[in-house]
Amino acid sequence: MAPTPAFPGGAVPAPPAVDLRSDTVTRPTPEMRRAMAEAEVGDDGFGDDPTVARLEARFAELTGKEAAVFTPSGTMANQIALRALATPGSLVVVGRRQHVVTHEAGAAGVNQVAQLHLVADDDGTIDPAEVAHLVAAAEHLWPPPSVVCAEDTHLAAGGRPWPLDRLRALGDVGVPVHLDGARIFNAAVATGTSVAERCAPATTVMACLSKGLSAPVGSLLAGPADVIARARVERKRLGGTMRQAGILAAAGLVALDTMVDRLAEDHRRARRLAEAVAERWPDAGCDPAEVRTNIVLFHHDDPARLLAALAERGVGAVTLGPRTVRFVTHAGIDDAALEVALRAIEEAP
Repeated sequence: MAPTPAFPGGAVPAPPAVDLRSDTVTRPTPEMRRAMAEAEVGDDGFGDDPTVARLEARFAELTGKEAAVFTPSGTMANQIALRALATPGSLVVVGRRQHVVTHEAGAAGVNQVAQLHLVADDDGTIDPAEVAHLVAAAEHLWPPPSVVCAEDTHLAAGGRPWPLDRLRALGDVGVPVHLDGARIFNAAVATGTSVAERCAPATTVMACLSKGLSAPVGSLLAGPADVIARARVERKRLGGTMRQAGILAAAGLVALDTMVDRLAEDHRRARRLAEAVAERWPDAGCDPAEVRTNIVLFHHDDPARLLAALAERGVGAVTLGPRTVRFVTHAGIDDAALEVALRAIEEAP
């Protein structure tokens, strides 16, 4: 029997005209496409793709780490980092609303030998004192923590960047920190800090190229050389070793060189969306002053009805959780698209 196509008749639905569902919907720039067409390639499974090597070295330099590895996705980068760092029977301390808990299809329950220990992250951060308590509790027959996972920016907290002193305090506890920095470049631009400063407290850091930086595919994981060597083995075990991946890495190099500074435009437009949301639904829990990067979250009593109304007006959005609607700005949203979205918010139920 032939497999059922993903969509009736094999047709792919057209994306919304103004697509605020995610920054993953970004398209590669013309410069990226040219770089991809002209990329020098080799078999990265044997370690001889020169463009991948340049991308990994560039990311390691930006993050202040010894080495890096290119992966197909951020989820894989997070999973191989935890596999490389966590010891069997230990705790991975992680905020209860972090991506690695809520939006990786339960991957940690399948892929890890350690136990997730969830802690409060209501403000987008983890309390270093709580991690220190777990370290002390290991002397009283509790499982010891072997990794702490932080998320910067924190999606469920509305794209909030970690305060740098808080990140440093977390690293000072002494437990290796994995930094899920899917949007670490947004955090750096919003706070006026460097990526290396933000990554210094962490042992490993992951960043996505395919979100705000607009590359078509790929994430990177950086850290100490020995940890990244183990991560390469774990990437292989999860089927993530790619071959002539320089075609993809070439776009990533362009993304790192040309797409970081413009993230400030996304942040400006997100604040304008937040202002419109706060004006339209004053009780929706959206404070424009708290929108510092490219994510706008707010509550709505009937999200399905709202999303349908927005779709009728050419605007795409999604829910992040029960009664929680998300808008994400990105390179595909210019000021003209923003005006369409603002009108749709004004007219929506």
